[in-house]
Amino acid sequence: MAVKIRLRRMGAKKKPFYRIVVADSRAPRDGRFIEEIGYYNPVSEPKQIKIDDEKAVKWLKTGAQPTDTVRSLFKKNGIIE
Repeated sequence: MAVKIRLRRMGAKKKPFYRIVVADSRAPRDGRFIEEIGYYNPVSEPKQIKIDDEKAVKWLKTGAQPTDTVRSLFKKNGIIE
């Protein structure tokens, strides 16, 4: 089972809000997930990013692959160097 760390879109039309989740790569974007590890709100000023560092590191060590967007969010928060 390939596990990915990716964004799950929520919020209203034209007002996106994303949750950072760990999910099976075969699951749909907004479908079933294993664990929620944070959120990202690009609409607010300044942009809000909250990630549980311990859970993120645990999943990265387990072999979960972050998507490109999540990887850049991790770099901004200092989880990945």
